[in-house]
Amino acid sequence: MRSARVARLGRVVACTCLLAMAAGCGSGALRTVFDENLRLQISGRGVDPSSLALPHELTPEMRAWARDTASAGGSPEDRLERLLQALLHREGKELKYVSGHTGSAREVWETGRANCLAFTHLYVGMAREVGLPVYYLRVDDLQSFEKDGNLVIVSEHITAAWGSGINRRVLDFSDRPVTPYHAIEPISDLTAVALYYSNRGAERIRAGETRAALSELEIATRLAPDLSDAWVNYGVALRRLGRTAEAEAALRRALELDPRQTSAYQNLAALLQLLGRDAEAAQLLAITDRSQNRNPFSYLALGDLSLAQGRLEEAERFYRRAVRLDPEQAEPLAALGQWALSAGREREARALLKKAERVDPANPRVEDLARRLRLPAPQSEG
Repeated sequence: MRSARVARLGRVVACTCLLAMAAGCGSGALRTVFDENLRLQISGRGVDPSSLALPHELTPEMRAWARDTASAGGSPEDRLERLLQALLHREGKELKYVSGHTGSAREVWETGRANCLAFTHLYVGMAREVGLPVYYLRVDDLQSFEKDGNLVIVSEHITAAWGSGINRRVLDFSDRPVTPYHAIEPISDLTAVALYYSNRGAERIRAGETRAALSELEIATRLAPDLSDAWVNYGVALRRLGRTAEAEAALRRALELDPRQTSAYQNLAALLQLLGRDAEAAQLLAITDRSQNRNPFSYLALGDLSLAQGRLEEAERFYRRAVRLDPEQAEPLAALGQWALSAGREREARALLKKAERVDPANPRVEDLARRLRLPAPQSEG
Protein backbone atom coordinates (compact mmCIF):
# COMPACT_ATOMS: atom_id res chain seq x y z
CA MET A 1 0.00 0.00 0.00
CA ARG A 2 1.04 3.58 -0.47
CA SER A 3 0.65 6.50 1.92
CA ALA A 4 2.24 9.84 2.69
CA ARG A 5 5.02 9.69 5.24
CA VAL A 6 4.56 11.20 8.69
CA ALA A 7 6.84 13.92 10.02
CA ARG A 8 7.42 15.99 13.15
CA LEU A 9 9.43 19.20 13.30
CA GLY A 10 8.87 22.35 11.26
CA ARG A 11 11.56 23.83 9.05
CA VAL A 12 12.10 25.93 5.95
CA VAL A 13 14.43 24.39 3.34
CA ALA A 14 15.73 25.94 0.13
CA CYS A 15 15.38 23.79 -3.00
CA THR A 16 16.06 24.32 -6.68
CA CYS A 17 13.41 23.58 -9.29
CA LEU A 18 11.29 25.68 -11.64
CA LEU A 19 7.57 26.27 -11.21
CA ALA A 20 5.43 29.22 -12.27
CA MET A 21 2.92 30.24 -9.60
CA ALA A 22 0.09 32.74 -9.50
CA ALA A 23 0.64 35.65 -7.15
CA GLY A 24 -0.74 39.05 -6.32
CA CYS A 25 -4.12 38.03 -4.88
CA GLY A 26 -5.22 39.45 -1.55
CA SER A 27 -6.38 37.63 1.57
CA GLY A 28 -9.12 35.10 0.80
CA ALA A 29 -9.14 35.88 -2.93
CA LEU A 30 -6.23 33.57 -3.72
CA ARG A 31 -7.88 30.69 -1.88
CA THR A 32 -11.08 31.27 -3.86
CA VAL A 33 -9.22 31.19 -7.19
CA PHE A 34 -7.49 27.92 -6.34
CA ASP A 35 -10.66 26.29 -4.99
CA GLU A 36 -12.83 27.28 -7.93
CA ASN A 37 -10.25 25.83 -10.31
CA LEU A 38 -10.05 22.65 -8.23
CA ARG A 39 -13.83 22.18 -8.29
CA LEU A 40 -13.84 22.56 -12.06
CA GLN A 41 -11.14 19.87 -12.32
CA ILE A 42 -13.09 17.55 -10.02
CA SER A 43 -16.21 18.00 -12.14
CA GLY A 44 -14.12 17.24 -15.21
CA ARG A 45 -13.33 13.84 -13.69
CA GLY A 46 -17.03 13.04 -13.44
CA VAL A 47 -17.22 13.57 -9.68
CA ASP A 48 -19.60 15.99 -7.96
CA PRO A 49 -17.39 18.43 -5.95
CA SER A 50 -20.13 18.88 -3.36
CA SER A 51 -19.93 15.16 -2.57
CA LEU A 52 -16.30 15.44 -1.47
CA ALA A 53 -14.64 16.85 1.61
CA LEU A 54 -11.79 19.03 0.37
CA PRO A 55 -9.06 18.32 2.93
CA HIS A 56 -7.56 21.83 2.94
CA GLU A 57 -10.85 23.66 3.61
CA LEU A 58 -10.92 25.93 6.67
CA THR A 59 -13.64 26.99 9.06
CA PRO A 60 -14.40 30.73 9.48
CA GLU A 61 -12.52 30.61 12.81
CA MET A 62 -9.45 29.14 11.11
CA ARG A 63 -9.52 31.74 8.34
CA ALA A 64 -9.71 34.55 10.88
CA TRP A 65 -6.80 33.08 12.85
CA ALA A 66 -4.68 32.87 9.69
CA ARG A 67 -5.35 36.52 8.83
CA ASP A 68 -4.51 37.64 12.36
CA THR A 69 -1.30 35.62 12.31
CA ALA A 70 0.21 36.29 8.90
CA SER A 71 -1.79 38.76 6.79
CA ALA A 72 0.68 41.62 6.96
CA GLY A 73 4.09 42.64 8.18
CA GLY A 74 7.39 41.48 6.75
CA SER A 75 8.42 39.76 3.57
CA PRO A 76 6.52 36.75 2.19
CA GLU A 77 9.27 34.51 3.59
CA ASP A 78 8.84 36.08 7.05
CA ARG A 79 5.07 35.59 6.92
CA LEU A 80 5.44 31.98 5.78
CA GLU A 81 7.81 31.25 8.66
CA ARG A 82 5.55 33.06 11.16
CA LEU A 83 2.56 31.03 10.04
CA LEU A 84 4.56 27.78 10.17
CA GLN A 85 5.79 28.35 13.72
CA ALA A 86 2.39 29.54 14.91
CA LEU A 87 0.76 26.36 13.63
CA LEU A 88 3.42 24.17 15.20
CA HIS A 89 3.06 25.85 18.61
CA ARG A 90 -0.51 27.14 18.66
CA GLU A 91 -1.67 28.29 22.11
CA GLY A 92 1.63 27.09 23.59
CA LYS A 93 0.97 23.46 22.61
CA GLU A 94 3.26 21.64 20.21
CA LEU A 95 1.60 20.01 17.22
CA LYS A 96 1.99 16.25 17.65
CA TYR A 97 2.87 13.67 15.05
CA VAL A 98 0.45 10.77 14.73
CA SER A 99 0.70 7.86 12.34
CA GLY A 100 -2.10 5.83 10.84
CA HIS A 101 -4.55 8.65 10.17
CA THR A 102 -4.54 11.32 7.48
CA GLY A 103 -6.78 14.02 8.88
CA SER A 104 -8.24 17.01 7.11
CA ALA A 105 -7.13 20.56 7.94
CA ARG A 106 -10.13 20.91 10.25
CA GLU A 107 -9.29 17.67 12.06
CA VAL A 108 -5.69 18.77 12.59
CA TRP A 109 -6.89 22.10 13.96
CA GLU A 110 -9.28 20.43 16.39
CA THR A 111 -7.02 17.62 17.59
CA GLY A 112 -3.52 19.14 17.41
CA ARG A 113 -2.33 15.93 15.71
CA ALA A 114 -1.14 15.38 12.15
CA ASN A 115 0.92 13.39 9.73
CA CYS A 116 2.80 15.15 6.94
CA LEU A 117 -0.03 15.13 4.38
CA ALA A 118 -2.58 16.31 6.93
CA PHE A 119 -0.32 19.14 8.07
CA THR A 120 0.34 20.15 4.47
CA HIS A 121 -3.39 20.44 3.77
CA LEU A 122 -3.72 22.70 6.82
CA TYR A 123 -0.73 24.84 5.88
CA VAL A 124 -1.78 25.21 2.24
CA GLY A 125 -5.27 26.33 3.25
CA MET A 126 -3.92 28.83 5.78
CA ALA A 127 -1.23 30.31 3.52
CA ARG A 128 -3.59 30.82 0.62
CA GLU A 129 -6.07 32.50 2.93
CA VAL A 130 -3.52 35.26 3.51
CA GLY A 131 -2.56 35.59 -0.17
CA LEU A 132 0.57 33.40 -0.22
CA PRO A 133 0.54 31.03 -3.25
CA VAL A 134 1.73 27.88 -1.50
CA TYR A 135 1.50 24.58 -3.38
CA TYR A 136 1.99 20.86 -2.78
CA LEU A 137 5.31 19.07 -3.21
CA ARG A 138 6.12 15.36 -3.28
CA VAL A 139 9.56 14.50 -1.84
CA ASP A 140 10.85 11.13 -3.06
CA ASP A 141 14.06 11.51 -1.04
CA LEU A 142 12.15 10.46 2.07
CA GLN A 143 10.49 7.09 1.56
CA SER A 144 9.90 4.58 4.32
CA PHE A 145 8.63 1.01 4.24
CA GLU A 146 6.43 -1.05 6.56
CA LYS A 147 4.67 -4.38 6.33
CA ASP A 148 1.11 -5.34 7.29
CA GLY A 149 0.75 -9.09 7.01
CA ASN A 150 1.84 -9.92 3.47
CA LEU A 151 1.11 -6.41 2.20
CA VAL A 152 3.91 -3.88 1.76
CA ILE A 153 3.21 -0.26 2.70
CA VAL A 154 5.41 2.40 1.12
CA SER A 155 5.17 5.88 2.60
CA GLU A 156 6.10 9.07 0.79
CA HIS A 157 6.67 12.55 2.13
CA ILE A 158 4.29 15.32 1.04
CA THR A 159 4.91 18.91 2.02
CA ALA A 160 4.21 22.53 1.06
CA ALA A 161 6.37 24.90 -0.98
CA TRP A 162 6.42 28.54 -2.06
CA GLY A 163 8.22 30.31 -4.88
CA SER A 164 10.22 28.86 -7.75
CA GLY A 165 13.74 28.34 -8.99
CA ILE A 166 16.51 29.12 -6.53
CA ASN A 167 14.01 31.06 -4.40
CA ARG A 168 11.78 28.09 -3.72
CA ARG A 169 11.14 27.44 -0.02
CA VAL A 170 9.94 24.12 1.34
CA LEU A 171 7.81 24.58 4.46
CA ASP A 172 8.30 21.25 6.09
CA PHE A 173 6.95 19.23 9.00
CA SER A 174 9.71 16.65 9.38
CA ASP A 175 11.92 14.80 11.84
CA ARG A 176 14.85 14.63 9.40
CA PRO A 177 17.98 16.85 9.40
CA VAL A 178 17.68 20.14 7.53
CA THR A 179 19.20 19.36 4.12
CA PRO A 180 18.21 20.26 0.57
CA TYR A 181 15.96 17.82 -1.22
CA HIS A 182 16.78 16.57 -4.70
CA ALA A 183 14.01 14.20 -5.80
CA ILE A 184 11.07 16.61 -5.60
CA GLU A 185 7.98 17.04 -7.74
CA PRO A 186 5.25 19.71 -7.53
CA ILE A 187 1.81 18.12 -7.58
CA SER A 188 -1.57 19.66 -8.36
CA ASP A 189 -4.35 20.29 -5.87
CA LEU A 190 -6.32 17.55 -7.63
CA THR A 191 -3.52 15.04 -7.01
CA ALA A 192 -3.23 16.19 -3.39
CA VAL A 193 -6.94 15.53 -2.86
CA ALA A 194 -6.59 12.14 -4.54
CA LEU A 195 -3.67 11.33 -2.20
CA TYR A 196 -5.87 12.22 0.76
CA TYR A 197 -8.50 9.69 -0.35
CA SER A 198 -5.83 7.14 -1.24
CA ASN A 199 -4.29 7.48 2.22
CA ARG A 200 -7.67 7.24 3.93
CA GLY A 201 -8.42 4.12 1.91
CA ALA A 202 -5.11 2.53 2.89
CA GLU A 203 -5.78 3.35 6.54
CA ARG A 204 -9.22 1.75 6.33
CA ILE A 205 -7.69 -1.39 4.80
CA ARG A 206 -5.33 -1.68 7.75
CA ALA A 207 -8.27 -1.20 10.13
CA GLY A 208 -10.18 -4.04 8.44
CA GLU A 209 -12.77 -1.68 6.90
CA THR A 210 -12.16 -2.89 3.36
CA ARG A 211 -15.54 -2.07 1.81
CA ALA A 212 -15.40 1.49 3.09
CA ALA A 213 -11.81 1.69 1.83
CA LEU A 214 -12.87 0.63 -1.65
CA SER A 215 -15.25 3.58 -2.08
CA GLU A 216 -12.54 6.08 -1.06
CA LEU A 217 -10.01 4.46 -3.36
CA GLU A 218 -12.46 4.57 -6.25
CA ILE A 219 -12.65 8.34 -5.70
CA ALA A 220 -8.84 8.57 -5.65
CA THR A 221 -8.45 6.69 -8.93
CA ARG A 222 -11.17 8.78 -10.61
CA LEU A 223 -9.65 12.07 -9.49
CA ALA A 224 -6.09 11.10 -10.46
CA PRO A 225 -6.18 8.15 -12.89
CA ASP A 226 -2.42 8.51 -13.40
CA LEU A 227 -1.62 8.19 -9.67
CA SER A 228 0.05 4.81 -9.29
CA ASP A 229 -0.15 4.96 -5.49
CA ALA A 230 -3.95 4.96 -5.61
CA TRP A 231 -4.05 1.99 -7.99
CA VAL A 232 -1.81 -0.03 -5.65
CA ASN A 233 -4.15 0.63 -2.73
CA TYR A 234 -7.20 -0.06 -4.90
CA GLY A 235 -5.70 -3.40 -5.95
CA VAL A 236 -4.99 -4.33 -2.35
CA ALA A 237 -8.60 -3.57 -1.34
CA LEU A 238 -9.97 -5.61 -4.25
CA ARG A 239 -7.74 -8.51 -3.29
CA ARG A 240 -8.94 -8.36 0.32
CA LEU A 241 -12.52 -8.61 -1.00
CA GLY A 242 -11.68 -11.66 -3.10
CA ARG A 243 -12.00 -9.84 -6.43
CA THR A 244 -8.69 -11.21 -7.65
CA ALA A 245 -9.05 -10.53 -11.39
CA GLU A 246 -9.86 -6.86 -10.75
CA ALA A 247 -7.05 -6.68 -8.17
CA GLU A 248 -4.54 -8.00 -10.69
CA ALA A 249 -5.72 -5.46 -13.28
CA ALA A 250 -5.39 -2.59 -10.79
CA LEU A 251 -1.87 -3.60 -9.73
CA ARG A 252 -0.79 -4.00 -13.34
CA ARG A 253 -2.21 -0.54 -14.02
CA ALA A 254 -0.03 0.81 -11.20
CA LEU A 255 3.04 -0.77 -12.79
CA GLU A 256 2.12 0.61 -16.19
CA LEU A 257 1.97 4.11 -14.70
CA ASP A 258 5.19 3.74 -12.69
CA PRO A 259 7.49 0.82 -13.52
CA ARG A 260 9.61 1.76 -10.48
CA GLN A 261 6.71 1.07 -8.11
CA THR A 262 8.26 -1.71 -6.04
CA SER A 263 5.21 -2.08 -3.79
CA ALA A 264 3.10 -2.84 -6.87
CA TYR A 265 5.55 -5.57 -7.92
CA GLN A 266 5.51 -7.13 -4.48
CA ASN A 267 1.76 -6.93 -3.90
CA LEU A 268 1.13 -8.35 -7.37
CA ALA A 269 3.65 -11.14 -6.72
CA ALA A 270 1.85 -11.99 -3.46
CA LEU A 271 -1.45 -12.15 -5.36
CA LEU A 272 0.01 -14.41 -8.06
CA GLN A 273 1.42 -16.73 -5.39
CA LEU A 274 -2.05 -16.88 -3.83
CA LEU A 275 -3.40 -17.91 -7.23
CA GLY A 276 -0.73 -20.60 -7.62
CA ARG A 277 1.20 -18.74 -10.31
CA ASP A 278 4.55 -19.07 -8.56
CA ALA A 279 6.75 -18.80 -11.66
CA GLU A 280 5.19 -15.44 -12.61
CA ALA A 281 5.54 -14.24 -9.02
CA ALA A 282 9.23 -15.16 -8.98
CA GLN A 283 9.81 -13.25 -12.22
CA LEU A 284 8.16 -10.14 -10.78
CA LEU A 285 10.18 -10.32 -7.59
CA ALA A 286 13.40 -10.72 -9.57
CA ILE A 287 12.69 -7.39 -11.26
CA THR A 288 12.89 -5.66 -7.88
CA ASP A 289 16.50 -6.83 -7.39
CA ARG A 290 18.12 -3.63 -8.56
CA SER A 291 20.44 -1.09 -7.04
CA GLN A 292 17.95 1.79 -6.77
CA ASN A 293 15.39 -0.31 -4.92
CA ARG A 294 15.29 0.91 -1.31
CA ASN A 295 12.42 -1.36 -0.23
CA PRO A 296 13.78 -3.94 2.25
CA PHE A 297 10.67 -6.09 1.95
CA SER A 298 11.36 -6.72 -1.73
CA TYR A 299 14.60 -8.38 -0.68
CA LEU A 300 12.86 -10.33 2.07
CA ALA A 301 10.51 -11.82 -0.52
CA LEU A 302 13.43 -12.65 -2.80
CA GLY A 303 15.30 -14.21 0.13
CA ASP A 304 12.27 -16.31 1.06
CA LEU A 305 12.05 -17.59 -2.50
CA SER A 306 15.76 -18.49 -2.54
CA LEU A 307 15.61 -20.16 0.88
CA ALA A 308 12.56 -22.23 -0.09
CA GLN A 309 14.49 -23.51 -3.12
CA GLY A 310 17.58 -24.34 -1.07
CA ARG A 311 19.81 -21.56 -2.42
CA LEU A 312 21.29 -20.56 0.94
CA GLU A 313 24.06 -18.29 -0.32
CA GLU A 314 21.64 -16.31 -2.48
CA ALA A 315 19.11 -16.09 0.36
CA GLU A 316 21.78 -14.70 2.67
CA ARG A 317 22.62 -11.99 0.13
CA PHE A 318 19.01 -10.86 -0.10
CA TYR A 319 18.39 -10.93 3.66
CA ARG A 320 21.57 -8.99 4.46
CA ARG A 321 20.63 -6.37 1.91
CA ALA A 322 17.22 -6.01 3.58
CA VAL A 323 18.92 -5.49 6.95
CA ARG A 324 21.31 -2.89 5.50
CA LEU A 325 18.42 -0.94 3.98
CA ASP A 326 16.58 -0.68 7.31
CA PRO A 327 18.41 -2.05 10.37
CA GLU A 328 15.64 -0.69 12.62
CA GLN A 329 13.04 -3.14 11.26
CA ALA A 330 12.48 -6.37 13.20
CA GLU A 331 11.46 -8.55 10.28
CA PRO A 332 14.70 -8.40 8.22
CA LEU A 333 16.69 -9.23 11.36
CA ALA A 334 14.46 -12.21 12.08
CA ALA A 335 14.62 -13.35 8.45
CA LEU A 336 18.40 -13.34 8.59
CA GLY A 337 18.11 -15.30 11.84
CA GLN A 338 15.90 -17.88 10.10
CA TRP A 339 18.52 -18.18 7.39
CA ALA A 340 21.30 -18.60 9.97
CA LEU A 341 19.34 -21.37 11.66
CA SER A 342 18.81 -23.14 8.33
CA ALA A 343 22.55 -22.82 7.65
CA GLY A 344 23.40 -24.45 11.00
CA ARG A 345 24.60 -21.22 12.61
CA GLU A 346 22.48 -21.32 15.76
CA ARG A 347 24.58 -18.87 17.79
CA GLU A 348 24.20 -16.22 15.08
CA ALA A 349 20.47 -16.95 14.89
CA ARG A 350 20.08 -16.38 18.64
CA ALA A 351 22.00 -13.09 18.47
CA LEU A 352 19.78 -11.88 15.62
CA LEU A 353 16.66 -12.95 17.54
CA LYS A 354 17.71 -10.78 20.50
CA LYS A 355 18.12 -7.77 18.21
CA ALA A 356 14.76 -8.39 16.53
CA GLU A 357 12.94 -8.85 19.84
CA ARG A 358 14.25 -5.50 21.06
CA VAL A 359 12.54 -3.88 18.05
CA ASP A 360 9.25 -5.81 17.83
CA PRO A 361 8.83 -9.07 19.75
CA ALA A 362 5.27 -9.49 18.41
CA ASN A 363 6.31 -9.58 14.76
CA PRO A 364 5.18 -12.96 13.32
CA ARG A 365 8.59 -13.73 11.84
CA VAL A 366 10.29 -12.88 15.14
CA GLU A 367 7.85 -15.15 16.98
CA ASP A 368 8.50 -17.96 14.47
CA LEU A 369 12.25 -17.70 14.94
CA ALA A 370 11.86 -17.71 18.73
CA ARG A 371 9.62 -20.78 18.53
CA ARG A 372 12.08 -22.64 16.30
CA LEU A 373 15.00 -21.85 18.62
CA ARG A 374 13.04 -23.18 21.61
CA LEU A 375 12.47 -26.58 19.96
CA PRO A 376 14.67 -29.37 21.31
CA ALA A 377 17.53 -30.45 19.13
CA PRO A 378 16.69 -33.56 17.06
CA GLN A 379 17.81 -36.86 18.65
CA SER A 380 20.58 -38.65 16.74
CA GLU A 381 19.69 -42.23 15.69
CA GLY A 382 21.42 -45.27 17.06
